[in-house]
Amino acid sequence: MAARPLLTDAAKPTTFAVEAYNERGEMVPTSVAGEHPLTLYLDKKELVTLMTLGHAPEALAIGYLRNQRLVDSIEDIAAVQVDWETDSCAISTRKGVKGLRKKTGKRTVTSGCGQGTMFGSLMDEIDQVKLREDVTLSDEQLFVLIEKVRKHETIYKQAGAVHGCALATRAGEILMFVEDVGRHNAVDAIAGFMWLDAIDGSDKVFYTTGRLTSEMVIKCAQMRIPFLVSRSGLTQMGHRIADKIGITMLGRASGRHYLAFTGRQRLVRTAPQPTAVA
Repeated sequence: MAARPLLTDAAKPTTFAVEAYNERGEMVPTSVAGEHPLTLYLDKKELVTLMTLGHAPEALAIGYLRNQRLVDSIEDIAAVQVDWETDSCAISTRKGVKGLRKKTGKRTVTSGCGQGTMFGSLMDEIDQVKLREDVTLSDEQLFVLIEKVRKHETIYKQAGAVHGCALATRAGEILMFVEDVGRHNAVDAIAGFMWLDAIDGSDKVFYTTGRLTSEMVIKCAQMRIPFLVSRSGLTQMGHRIADKIGITMLGRASGRHYLAFTGRQRLVRTAPQPTAVA
């Protein structure tokens, strides 16, 4: 396993209690999701400020660097130190980052909640992404995962206002579930955990509660994950990139229903089909 960086353990409480008044004028203590600014500094250079739940800030920072292609491997990172008194995260690398200004110069603000960012050069790397074609997902396995996610205890059920992302096996085992105020943060945190724990994404399933945008597709492709599932819909750009890469993209996945938009060759129909009514 690659050398792990030195990490703080600075998770914030995920929910906070506030007073709210209902339609009858009664005060009702209510849980709301946390939201905190976290400014990332890479080798003492200010990089970006993320609005985050703060549940896994170290993994979020690592995943952000990974998905923005600012570092090549977890071994490049020496330390990730989060300090909530200054709302900052200091990331130090072992040998520095060459061409940082050029890498961060071209930036696209995405449609992600909280305005995610994707550096422009990432779009140029799409043609180099190769996903496995020897892995399949049956619809019955998909239904198992959908049901497990539905039953999973989440911050959303308690306070709302967050998006959830899960990394799972094709058998439906949830390996990790991360929630944040923006789905781009949740996928970055999962990317960070995958690097830290040396998890191979090439046979995994990525599930998100949010819509399937170009950003989500690109980040999953970077993690070499062949299956992308959402209970929501998708954008035209997300569809175009998924089709180009060959990701198996499934939307509107709820109960025993789904729509397969791209990559149908990896999907195997095994579940009994309802009989059509004449």
